[in-house]
Amino acid sequence: MSEFIKIEGHSDLLRDANSKAIINTNMAAYEAAVKRSKAVKHQKDDLRDAVRDINILKNQIKEIRSLLIKMVENKNGKS
Repeated sequence: MSEFIKIEGHSDLLRDANSKAIINTNMAAYEAAVKRSKAVKHQKDDLRDAVRDINILKNQIKEIRSLLIKMVENKNGKS
């Protein structure tokens, strides 16, 4: 079993004597960190979706512009 050593000056932190890992025993701080991480991921996903939508709209506008130019050229060619 692992042995834990208290870290001086930090009541919520322990050091695993075997792996030397630092362990935070403050569950509220851990849950807050997980919540922040999920919020950041959600923001990144929202931004990526918005960029994708903008690129789709840009391509559609290019297609519409191209069609309008062809229509004008056809109309001017027939007159």
